[in-house]
Amino acid sequence: MRQNKRNIIIKAVCIIVLLGWTLFPVYWMLSLSIRVDKELISSLSLIPKSFTLDHFISLFEKNNFSVAIINSLQVTVISLIFSLFFGLACAYILARARFRYKLKGSMLFWVLLVRIIPPIAFALPLYIMMNSFGILNSKVPLILSHILINIPFIIWFMISFFAGLPEEIEESAEIDGATEYQLFWRIVLPLVLPGITAVAILSFMTSWNEYLYGVIFVQSPGNFTIPLSLATLNSEQELAQWGSIAAGGIVSLIPIAVFVIFAQNFLIQGLSSGAVKE
Repeated sequence: MRQNKRNIIIKAVCIIVLLGWTLFPVYWMLSLSIRVDKELISSLSLIPKSFTLDHFISLFEKNNFSVAIINSLQVTVISLIFSLFFGLACAYILARARFRYKLKGSMLFWVLLVRIIPPIAFALPLYIMMNSFGILNSKVPLILSHILINIPFIIWFMISFFAGLPEEIEESAEIDGATEYQLFWRIVLPLVLPGITAVAILSFMTSWNEYLYGVIFVQSPGNFTIPLSLATLNSEQELAQWGSIAAGGIVSLIPIAVFVIFAQNFLIQGLSSGAVKE
């Protein structure tokens, strides 16, 4: 009995510590965003001594943060749609098709290689290509670079889901007259919906927070995404606007938080079932 109580106490303490470790940065960012400037440049206490929404107001009125939000949504959603379209199709082919001369292993190797190579390695070739096409002063380079990042991850993540599906289901559908298109879209994809949801959330977060390619490819302030817009608030020409930066961080968390809250069941199921083959 004592041993059970001790285990419960230890688990409770571990959960509290982990929650504190995870949520404290969010709390601190929120607390900075609602303090007045005078308090921000003085010694900071754990609990705010003042309250203001001026940082949120100035973020949208002076820094035009709404444009950055729209740009981030456009880049993230468009790149995610294309990444899922091509990534899911490639993953299904690699999981089901039979290749000669062991080409499947080579293809998987190159997919993994593209995924683990640092993104900065692709920056110069992509910049030269985008510059030669004359599309640097647009959102297209960002969208294409995000697709490059996400497709290998989607393929590698989803192969185990497709490989774990019983082939009898597909064979039965083919006997009933289903075409390859109908088999893939109406039968296979609904069965791996938890995996699709999980990889969509992770890919969404990757694109939403991507900063490197934005710095390299984006030339016009009108095309700034959220990470770039926040970076301009901390420049050498002016003192860092910590209140506005914290307010921008809180605002940027909202879409991801809403996405995860509504899809958390699929996310947990997808992350847990993808690693186990029945």
